[in-house]
Amino acid sequence: MKKNIAIIMGGYSSEVEISLQSGNVVYENLDKEKYNLYQLHILKEKWVYVDENKTEHPINVGDFTTTVNGYKIKFDCVFNAIHGHPGEDGTILAYFELLGIKHTSAPFYQMAVTFNKRDTLSFLKPYGIKTATSHYMNKSDEIDVEFILKKVGLPCFVKPNKGGSSFGITKVLNKKGLIPAIEKAYKEDTEILIEEFLDGIEVSVGIIQYKGKTKVLPITEIVTQNEFFDFEAKYLGQSQEITPARISTTQQKNTIKSAEKIYKSLNLSGLSRADFIIVKDIPYFIEMNMVPGITSESILPKQAIAAGISLQELFESSIENALQN
Repeated sequence: MKKNIAIIMGGYSSEVEISLQSGNVVYENLDKEKYNLYQLHILKEKWVYVDENKTEHPINVGDFTTTVNGYKIKFDCVFNAIHGHPGEDGTILAYFELLGIKHTSAPFYQMAVTFNKRDTLSFLKPYGIKTATSHYMNKSDEIDVEFILKKVGLPCFVKPNKGGSSFGITKVLNKKGLIPAIEKAYKEDTEILIEEFLDGIEVSVGIIQYKGKTKVLPITEIVTQNEFFDFEAKYLGQSQEITPARISTTQQKNTIKSAEKIYKSLNLSGLSRADFIIVKDIPYFIEMNMVPGITSESILPKQAIAAGISLQELFESSIENALQN
């Protein structure tokens, strides 16, 4: 019997539109002869199943079901395509685990840790993972510009502690730019991270669970026309994403080793993408994306295709892994 698969998309963050695109890509690439597919929009104002006629059917939050023409639909598995809160931070996954509903992401605790940049960096330090020097702040903290710049130097990056798609991130080039950058980041999150600038090669490494095994995808080198890999560079074509990356064998081995160690140390599963800056031959870990973009412009789908994995195979493997686990 065909399994009922809910593809959740949207979310409550600034990444809602990107998530809707990602969810649609999943829907379009899965085999509808193999699965009964349902596009679920999880939004602040409503949770609804949107059918092929664009008719909305409310989701019963008590048991995560929907009713269509008097027939109650339960879901065998959820494909998580929500970037940001409440999908990527684990919130909705804890709800699914309470209900006993299987999903394609890592367990909610791992998702919560990796979504918090500071906590991820703190968790990985004992494992010898190289990272940039950083300074963490809460919104209520006093801003000591001299102390911050003495610690991280210039240029530096100011970013929301929890967030994605480069919303709220600023590359600060001089002292007077620090306060406006902090104010911008606080519009996205009440916690921020200020990091030193690393002058090196920016790369991204996809690590996935594919057919029951952990698989490292070809490394992508990111060359942007902008100050950094911001929203426009990611989604509006203002960057080159070169797969495989133009890096040395030593750089490649070191980066793969570090990415695999991070994935294993954090006890991750599902689709993921780790970002690094390579300085000389040393990869410095930047952040982990546990619901990476899967739009036509996104890195992970391109890496999968370079590895000989179609999007249908990638998404079906995620669902089958979840169902078996």
